[in-house]
Amino acid sequence: MGLIGISGMIATDTLDHTAAAPAQPTLPRGLAGTPDDKEMLRAAVELTRDIAVARPEIYWPDMLASAALGYGALAGAILSANPFIATLWGVVAALALYRALLFIHELTHIHKNALPGFRFGWNLLVGIPMLTPSLMYEGVHTLHHARTRYGTADDPEYLPLALMKPWSLPLFILVAILLPVGLLIRSAVLVPLGAVIPPLGRLVWERASALSINPDFRRRPPEGEFARMVFWQELGASAWALFLVWWSATHGWRPLLIGIAVISLTAVLNQIRTLVAHLWENEGDAMTVTGQYLDSVNVPPPAVLAPLWAPVGLRYHALHHLLPSMPYHSLGEAHSRLKKHLGLESTYEKANYRGLLPLVGRLARSTMMPR
Repeated sequence: MGLIGISGMIATDTLDHTAAAPAQPTLPRGLAGTPDDKEMLRAAVELTRDIAVARPEIYWPDMLASAALGYGALAGAILSANPFIATLWGVVAALALYRALLFIHELTHIHKNALPGFRFGWNLLVGIPMLTPSLMYEGVHTLHHARTRYGTADDPEYLPLALMKPWSLPLFILVAILLPVGLLIRSAVLVPLGAVIPPLGRLVWERASALSINPDFRRRPPEGEFARMVFWQELGASAWALFLVWWSATHGWRPLLIGIAVISLTAVLNQIRTLVAHLWENEGDAMTVTGQYLDSVNVPPPAVLAPLWAPVGLRYHALHHLLPSMPYHSLGEAHSRLKKHLGLESTYEKANYRGLLPLVGRLARSTMMPR
């Protein structure tokens, strides 16, 4: 879903008429030059050790209830003859399925043995039915957290959006509308064809098997246990996609089209959330952990709508970059502890923002600045 690539910046020597001047070291720009706040980093670890364990009694009911509400509301949208009522059901379905879908983010960070059966259950109930199995994010999102990759051309989830043209922002959002159609084509056509045409299979894996926004990102071939997991997830998603096409062709396209509209809305919500998850101001330099934190965004209470557009703990995205393995249900408590311990004048406070609209406005104004 990337919009434009990142071009590298090349430093050149300046020449006079007699000799080349010595090369000057390239200094980090913007937040990339931020030194680590060791007090904040130490406090983040020490103050949260007792809440760092994922609790199955929270994960399972939350995921199951979100999925059940989502599918129930989707059925209501499909079965309702009243367009207004159908639309209301569709909005409820989009919000609930959006929450259920975003557990894919948790799957990339929790230890594989932390929640027995949760990965399988989520893929069976959410990932495969929505044609977004966890393979699309596992092995990808963790690269975004790598110390030497974040904000660079090697980061699959980063583009310097704040430094791009104003038209790039609406395009970034609008392209998400086409995501469910692309996922259907991928699983129903491209993956099966790729199984019998190896060059196509490699292309689909490298270019169309990751939830990334960097168009230059290429996935490496899966190996070992992950490769086996990819095989079964792809098989399940392709079988489901082919069934959807067959059933729609023989029984009518209305349910599938309504489903596509609902998933399009979830994709747009996620794209808007992505738009404000970071400040997107880095120009390709490697960043310190503190620099990554300050380039990321928390929208803590009292922002009342944040749990809708940034569910499953993603309203604390900056804090998540300090503590990537912290379970989503503990982020609110971790935030309260750090804010109380470090104070209102600390580095920690600088990544906290009031809400969605101020962040969108800040980003839009940044794209309009002359470069």
